[in-house]
Amino acid sequence: MFKDKSKPNNPKFQSFGQNANTPEHEQQELTRVPLPRGNQVLGILEQRLGANHMLVKCFDGKSRNCRVPGRLRRKLWLREGDVVLVEPWAIGGEEKGDILIKYNPAQVEWLKRKGMLKTAELEF
Repeated sequence: MFKDKSKPNNPKFQSFGQNANTPEHEQQELTRVPLPRGNQVLGILEQRLGANHMLVKCFDGKSRNCRVPGRLRRKLWLREGDVVLVEPWAIGGEEKGDILIKYNPAQVEWLKRKGMLKTAELEF
């Protein structure tokens, strides 16, 4: 008699790509959050400079010119305001570093709750 207008059957809400068959509430599930080890620091991406180079404001008070390593270049898509894990270089680590991980919004919330991110410095 009446058609069901729920999301999976309604073509208006149809999704494509790798997440087409997973419900929306399962897409942002929380997995183990990688924490900084050794000399790694958390940072917020301030500006994209081009050619896989970004300006990142790190939580140790320094701004670093960071790059995305070649093995992550096509997998890691970054925008301004993203929270990332930075590993400073052994030589020139005060100004330069590599971006290792981008945290998703659920992981950022977990880091805030644990006190690892200072919410005053976040500009979301």
